[in-house]
Amino acid sequence: MSVFAKLKLKNILLVDDDEWIRDSMTLFFEGEGCRLSSFETAEEAIGALNEKPYDIVISDYKLPGMNGLKFLKFIDTHYPHTIKVLITAYGSEDVISRAKQIPVNDIIKKPFTSAIIEQSLSQLVR
Repeated sequence: MSVFAKLKLKNILLVDDDEWIRDSMTLFFEGEGCRLSSFETAEEAIGALNEKPYDIVISDYKLPGMNGLKFLKFIDTHYPHTIKVLITAYGSEDVISRAKQIPVNDIIKKPFTSAIIEQSLSQLVR
């Protein structure tokens, strides 16, 4: 079974303050028949999580308001079975170390391609 056949059965949430990334990721996932909800801030995403569960959360590190690490820690505390992926242009040892402590399932450094996202999710979705 392909990764997209598996992902079609999942609710995916993306948080990134970059409109271009949100739009391109939405087009990519929807083009593969997958459900992706995207938000600019962690606070907006938390509101969406109150409406329905998400199987996969992909979050940028640098966000307005709550940063991606705090958001993913919130996810880990309240939704421990959710797959958590951090995307970041700030791949310092400190950020990576704190992400591993949460723990996140994968860390993807910017800039990234749709193939990198696909590869990451194919390893995480069973």
